[in-house]
Amino acid sequence: MSRPSRLTPLTRRLPDVAELAPLMRFAPPTLGRKARLARAADVADLRAIAKRRTPAAAFDYVDGAAKREITARRSREVFDSVELLPRILHGVAAPDLSVEIAGARSALPFGIAPTGFTRFMHAEGEDAGAAAAAAAGIPFSLSTMGTRSIEETAAASGDGDRWFQLYLWKDRDRARDLIERAAASGYGALLVTVDTPVAGQRLRDVRNGMTIPPRLNAKTVVDASYRPEWWWNFLTTDPLTFASLSDSAGDLPSIINGMFDPTLSLRDLEWIRSVWPGTLMVKGILTREDTRRALDVGADGLVVSNHGGRQLDRAPVSLQALPAVREEAGADVPIVLDSGILTGEDIVAALALGADFTLIGRAYLYGLMAGGQEGVRRVIELLAKEVEVAMSLMGAATTADLTPASVRAPWLEG
Repeated sequence: MSRPSRLTPLTRRLPDVAELAPLMRFAPPTLGRKARLARAADVADLRAIAKRRTPAAAFDYVDGAAKREITARRSREVFDSVELLPRILHGVAAPDLSVEIAGARSALPFGIAPTGFTRFMHAEGEDAGAAAAAAAGIPFSLSTMGTRSIEETAAASGDGDRWFQLYLWKDRDRARDLIERAAASGYGALLVTVDTPVAGQRLRDVRNGMTIPPRLNAKTVVDASYRPEWWWNFLTTDPLTFASLSDSAGDLPSIINGMFDPTLSLRDLEWIRSVWPGTLMVKGILTREDTRRALDVGADGLVVSNHGGRQLDRAPVSLQALPAVREEAGADVPIVLDSGILTGEDIVAALALGADFTLIGRAYLYGLMAGGQEGVRRVIELLAKEVEVAMSLMGAATTADLTPASVRAPWLEG
């Protein structure tokens, strides 16, 4: 029986200084916003930075959802459950990420979703989002609950593509005024949000005492005291208000329930269609029935959305609702997927399962809180790279190559 051979010992020598010197190239330490953002490898890293630098009330307004936040958690689980199927030897070196949506070409298959109270997250607010979106060649959506006006946001976005999101007010004259101002200011699409007849019960905001304008008490002062940049920005910039909601103050549910119309119906959509001259998209669609009803009254496109889980807890997950909405709408109706997107792979999954475009809300605000306009640019950069790499590995030269055959979704398998 043969004996096992012994391992030959390494031959050692003294380090050669001439060989070691080229390896000892220490970069000077980098500090500040740019360095902090550059070290962020994904949106989760930006979220961690945002949490450190933003008072709890503002961070939780972004990070939280309705009631027990079941819908928000399920959305993450559903996105994570989708398998992206690689295709080898397809020679895709540089996928084309651009898409046609709402009558314009977007350089990337995602845009920035409408968000409320944005300057509470960071003083640069909508100005940062609109400018970063324009620089990236993607649409920026301004919310009725925004903290910059229609005209101010148009100026910040310059030649960029911009959309306006409308909640229907009880005061129809004021709603008409917003619609007409948006048209006059070059907004290419109107997103009519229909899933907010009343405010969702967002318990984090209740526990934090979230009000507009913010009220300072011992808790909020202590919380903000070790976040000096946010505190300084808050004290040295113009007062924080909803730009489109004059004389509005109080807690968020009271503002929403006092100004928006719980009796919103198909007739109201017909009225909006008669007033708005551009692309009309209905936001908050999750079922076949509502798909058909929205299209029958003249919607040009649909936004499949559960409001980020911030309205009805236990609502369907947008991604799971998407295939049925696409089937009911047909191939030619533009469909946007909103709610829950935090990675480029999420965007790819949505495109494969029937969306023409996607919107990012929380991801955008994490970047904003982490570093203002530069943080928003970093979010866009990270997501674009993730989409590009995923498409390359999946053998998809364009977004049109992403089809249901490109993914495996457990809930669609028999």
